[in-house]
Amino acid sequence: MNQISDNKIIDENWKTVLSFFKQTIGKKPSDLKGVLFLIGVQELGQGNAFFSKEQKQDLIHIATCKVLSGGGYYKLIGQDTEGWPHWELVKKLPALDLFTQEYILKHYIIEYFKNEIGLHI
Repeated sequence: MNQISDNKIIDENWKTVLSFFKQTIGKKPSDLKGVLFLIGVQELGQGNAFFSKEQKQDLIHIATCKVLSGGGYYKLIGQDTEGWPHWELVKKLPALDLFTQEYILKHYIIEYFKNEIGLHI
């Protein structure tokens, strides 16, 4: 498949992921960071809590590591005493433009929802 048709498939599957949020929490995240934040909350496993700005950034980082672990980029090395997961970079992502980076993240988020959540895409 070429890059354009791959992007079309990712766009279609991305809409399914956003619809999943609409059905489960009543609204769609406004952007990629919103989706990553919600994945981070799920991965942290401490429920719906108040998070500081720094913790929200940490949750986005957790989610990014988790979804990219599906491509072998990160591996989980454990949790701290408060239950926050910590990840180790296994291999670097190639240097890519922002547009391509977004599509790679969306691809791995879609895979996360297929494999971890059981979403049928």
